[in-house]
Amino acid sequence: MRNLTITLALFSLLTSSIIFSEEGKKLAQKNGCFACHSMKLRVVGPSFNEVSNKYDLANNTKKILMKKIKNGSRGNWGNVPMIAHPKISDKDLDTMVTWILHLDYQAN
Repeated sequence: MRNLTITLALFSLLTSSIIFSEEGKKLAQKNGCFACHSMKLRVVGPSFNEVSNKYDLANNTKKILMKKIKNGSRGNWGNVPMIAHPKISDKDLDTMVTWILHLDYQAN
């Protein structure tokens, strides 16, 4: 019985992670993020994998990245500034940033 409980818990965690992952990617596509970023190659801005590898999951990383997307930023990845995206909701930003930060833990 204990093994079944553990198996179901792991399955649930994996399934919710995959669904959450797909939702983050869909939101990034919907909000035009792929116009400047790609999964693995630098386009105008860094790839999502580069961002994921630069930032860890600790401290206020998620809030910092959400603020950079919402308000724009400059000088973090070269001379090209990140334009502000003030119309993206905090909920959607949270989902997208969580997806980005977990990319190095996923096979993509």
